[in-house]
Amino acid sequence: MSLHWHGAGQGQPGHNPMMRASDSDRERAADVLKAGYSEGRLSKEEYDHRLDRVHRAATYADIQPMIVDLPQGPVPMTGYQQQPMAVVPQAFRPVPMPQRNWAAVPPPSSTNSTAIGALVCGVLTPMTWGLTSLPAVILGHKARAEMQGRTEKGDGMATAGLVLGYLGMAFWSLFILIAVLAA
Repeated sequence: MSLHWHGAGQGQPGHNPMMRASDSDRERAADVLKAGYSEGRLSKEEYDHRLDRVHRAATYADIQPMIVDLPQGPVPMTGYQQQPMAVVPQAFRPVPMPQRNWAAVPPPSSTNSTAIGALVCGVLTPMTWGLTSLPAVILGHKARAEMQGRTEKGDGMATAGLVLGYLGMAFWSLFILIAVLAA
């Protein structure tokens, strides 16, 4: 934390020690005192005494003596040397994982909607008295043609729709033929 009034009155333009201190100046000084106390640079009594004087300070000259012996920002650690790393045997080192190319994964294939329609029409054939047999056959052939060049699922549904559609058409054709011959 840098205080603008550090060294006030020492030839710096606009930093007159007799200039009135603002509330924010007093708060910055209080923050410096709090940091000094939390780092163990000040005792509790000294911290309380200085904090009281900072809050009653009217000018920069009143604030400066309370914080002049404390660091007013990050202080670099001197004499620190990094300890050498212990050598880890190869047997205990982590095994590197192979990189995966997620872009090469194909998107999930979807089910062909025409095949679903063929299956639904084929299943509904007995309940509709054969009216959905022809749509089941048409949709089944269309779905199988659509799926030949694609990676869509649903070939079994299309085949089931075709089988049910042809069975429904055969049953109703046989029923009509018997009804006509019996008449």
